[in-house]
Amino acid sequence: MFFCFTPANADEIKIGKSGLALPRMVSLRSEPVNARSGPGINYPIEWVYQQKGAPLEIIDEFEVWRKVKDWEGAISWVKQSMLTGKRFVKVMTLGENNIYNDDSYKSKVIAKVEDGVIGEVKKCAKSSDFCLIKFDTIEGWVPKKILFGIYTHENLD
Repeated sequence: MFFCFTPANADEIKIGKSGLALPRMVSLRSEPVNARSGPGINYPIEWVYQQKGAPLEIIDEFEVWRKVKDWEGAISWVKQSMLTGKRFVKVMTLGENNIYNDDSYKSKVIAKVEDGVIGEVKKCAKSSDFCLIKFDTIEGWVPKKILFGIYTHENLD
């Protein structure tokens, strides 16, 4: 999978200690995953993520720990080994949301997806307002604006 992150403002580009861009999106490798108040096992667990594949935004790095922001805006620290670069998104708009046959609101609606559901990113182009997402056995196009886990200015092919 090709990943290209282009922030809206070039001044926002920052390179972390890992050599990768900050901020950047990742996903939970497994479940459960402990979210801590600081970068180390001696810091208290604030909560436990229970949804494998849930997207998180890495906003800082310290040794093997990653400071992350989740879909609700909560910030915590997660061990690097609990994260993967494989891209998933979480549907954020409440209720039923359309999955389209093509990357257009005019195309046929092939299914509906509820808020909170996680899907695997198959393709996203910065020139499109849609991403091709796979939800279990359904694959279709979903508007970026209802998803957490993808930046509007990135390409994922």
